[in-house]
Amino acid sequence: MKFLHTAFQNMKHPFEKGGKFEKYNKVLTAIDALETFAFTPDEVTHSGSHIRDGIDLKRTMSVVITAMIPCLLFGMYNAGYQHFLQLGVDASFWEMFQIGLIKVLPLVVVSYGVGLGIEFAFAMYKGHSVEEGYLVTGMLIPLIVPVDIPLWMLAVSVAFAVVFGKEVFGGTGMNIFNVALTARAFLFFAYPTYMSGDKIWVHEGMTNDAISGATILGDVAAMKDGLVKSADGIIQFTGANFSVSDMFFGFIPGSVGETSTLAILIGAGILLLTGIGSWRIMLSAVLGAATMGLIFNAFGSNGLMQLPFWQHMIVGGFAFGVVFMATDPVTASQTNKGKWIYGFLIGFMAIMIRVFNPAYPEGIMLAILFMNVMAPLIDHYVVEGNIKKRMNRATVKTAVVN
Repeated sequence: MKFLHTAFQNMKHPFEKGGKFEKYNKVLTAIDALETFAFTPDEVTHSGSHIRDGIDLKRTMSVVITAMIPCLLFGMYNAGYQHFLQLGVDASFWEMFQIGLIKVLPLVVVSYGVGLGIEFAFAMYKGHSVEEGYLVTGMLIPLIVPVDIPLWMLAVSVAFAVVFGKEVFGGTGMNIFNVALTARAFLFFAYPTYMSGDKIWVHEGMTNDAISGATILGDVAAMKDGLVKSADGIIQFTGANFSVSDMFFGFIPGSVGETSTLAILIGAGILLLTGIGSWRIMLSAVLGAATMGLIFNAFGSNGLMQLPFWQHMIVGGFAFGVVFMATDPVTASQTNKGKWIYGFLIGFMAIMIRVFNPAYPEGIMLAILFMNVMAPLIDHYVVEGNIKKRMNRATVKTAVVN
């Protein structure tokens, strides 16, 4: 690798002070960004740090991207699967995957192209190195949008999220809101007909009356196909041709990377084993969702209230949001006790919003964005509580000594 390192140094020399192209020294920003992909930088974070470990931010982000690959690959396959399911046509695995690849890959290209382009522009304008935060955001955004979202809409949402959700706050490590969810929120409020869950969720619309293009949550909210009781009296909802196993493995309509709970769990395992994802936030969010779900199961009367609490966790974007976005180290709580509170309230509110929102039967996006705002306040009171306990202990010890 020495030759590669030498090549980067040779590229930088003409743009450094005293070099032939010194007046174009902002180009060093782009060269530095490429160099740090291959080599660990020889300096530490100067401001806005949120990762404190023996590896740098690019290596951390690479692990998160690796954790999302199962969701991406399955999302590509499922896009083709849902397409041929509507048509009632048998197709091979590779035919299904090819359809998904054609539909999903442009989303990834546009997301990274627009987002990184803006990142490079801001970095060169400000004269600092390119920040790595968008490496993960650029993959998250294509995974949380419908497969048929127009590319120009995706580009506009990415630009809005990077500029107004991140750069105006100072860049990576300084943003208040999760950037990927900022993009989704922009799409939801600016273009609601593309995000409300109808035929757009399935590539090329509906051609078979036996298959609904809506999401399962949309069907439950509208009481389509009904909630039925099994022989033991347990209420189950299976939807149109969708069983519980379909929900878990991901053979259902939905956003690109959110349908397969199994793929999401594989990603969660990678994040937990590497110590990058917070198990406290993940576990507490599940406990919060279970608590709210059980309350609705006990007193609810409509479709979403009667949906078994555990099924809330395997449909919609709940699992994906908890694993990959609630655990965002920039916008989540930093204290251990704060993480328990933060995660629990996300799960609790996600199910509550999902049930009570008549226009859009999903709540994880709004729950996480709201708790992003509350995270600093939670940490403040946790720290203040710890200080108060220590002051009380110090007072007691002083009194005993005297």
